[in-house]
Amino acid sequence: MAVTTPQQHASSLVDAASQRGTAATAKIDWRDPRYQAFALMRLAFTVAPIAFGLDKFFDVMVHWPNYLAPWINDIAPGTGQQFMYFVGATEILAGVIVAVKPRYGAYVVAGWLAGSIFNLLTYSGFYDISLRDFGLMLGALTLARLASVYDPPLQLGRR
Repeated sequence: MAVTTPQQHASSLVDAASQRGTAATAKIDWRDPRYQAFALMRLAFTVAPIAFGLDKFFDVMVHWPNYLAPWINDIAPGTGQQFMYFVGATEILAGVIVAVKPRYGAYVVAGWLAGSIFNLLTYSGFYDISLRDFGLMLGALTLARLASVYDPPLQLGRR
């Protein structure tokens, strides 16, 4: 009988499930660097959106309406600060979804970051921040891929 490492065992579980067309998740193994990466990214993409979302209400780090492209400010209802309250609530919700179900929440964060990138690219002078957000979006998409291995899909209405 051959001895397998935890990484080989997790890979074989996922490979077998893929061949059967079913979903399987790898076991939690804190010694596995892949699981460590998943856990670290899950923590980061939970805490950061919640922290930045809360700051939209208090403007401690920065006055957030300064980053809103004028054309978006013109079409959004209310003031720029009021729109930032909506942005903050959305970011907090995205962080909570990542905490609860990273398989789906990571895509919510990636989509929100894509919107932020679009906003910043249409507002001259913020290209460096849009590049940063692009890197964060790639990180969120990476979390989504890792979550497809470590976070089981929802089983709504299935037995």
